Amino acid sequence: MGAIGYYLFYGINWIFTLLPLSVLYIFSDFLYLVLYYVVSYRRNVVATNLKNSFPEKTDKELKVIEKKFYRHLSDLLIETFKSTHMTRANQKKRFTYSNLEVIDRLREEKRDIIAVLGHYNNWEWPTLLPYYLKYKTIIIYKPLQNKYFDSFINNHRSEHGIVLTPTSQVIREIINYRKNDINTVSVFISDQIPSKGDIKYWTTFLNQDTAVFTGAGKIASKYDMAVVFFHVQKVKRGYYNLNIELLFDHTAGLSEEVITEKHVRRLEEIIKEKPENWIWSHRRWKHKKPVEND
Repeated sequence: MGAIGYYLFYGINWIFTLLPLSVLYIFSDFLYLVLYYVVSYRRNVVATNLKNSFPEKTDKELKVIEKKFYRHLSDLLIETFKSTHMTRANQKKRFTYSNLEVIDRLREEKRDIIAVLGHYNNWEWPTLLPYYLKYKTIIIYKPLQNKYFDSFINNHRSEHGIVLTPTSQVIREIINYRKNDINTVSVFISDQIPSKGDIKYWTTFLNQDTAVFTGAGKIASKYDMAVVFFHVQKVKRGYYNLNIELLFDHTAGLSEEVITEKHVRRLEEIIKEKPENWIWSHRRWKHKKPVEND
């Protein structure tokens, strides 16, 4: 999509998201029907991912999860667009935080932190993180190919002080802030898909061989950073809570693999509790683990 298409989208989205969420959720219900029954958006991908992840479940059980996922996906799309027109007061009401005392203690100790979360529930709404954490907050992201949408998303994400940094520049950012005696929380999305050339570590995740990034663990260990998990929970439709879970207080001397396994296992536990709230439409397992020859 070029500039004309982008600005047309921007104008429509700007007007559309003036509507309250209660009205937008009516559109979400309709969008679910379109995505699931009309265009069948990646239904084969979703069905395959669910079947491989939960071989113990019956076809009927998997179908229930599949339909719940598409309802969640429809809400997520609507909520992401709506966030461009949410006031700070509305954001505070709809997205709350718990267990902040973990961060408070680490801040008093002048510790740098690695935070990890997955594509679970609404990971786009915590744009007020810097106000709650009272840290310089860095989010590590993968730039979108479309420069217009990349700018649109990132301008929104950073409007309250979040620093967006590509993976290749995160260490430079952390070092620069440390030189100026500024402590940071660096947020990694743990279930991103590494490109084939960047795969350095395989694990078992949701019953499948899975390539995962180990950068969060590598950086944490190198600088003895604390590691926390951001567990985004859905309270009810349109309301979420981010619970902060301490995984490691100190990481000096730990291998990046040990740290990686810890946060991967935590995400796996959360997904198994309510699988419909993870993004199953991603081609998460498009890369296959090479067969090792004896």
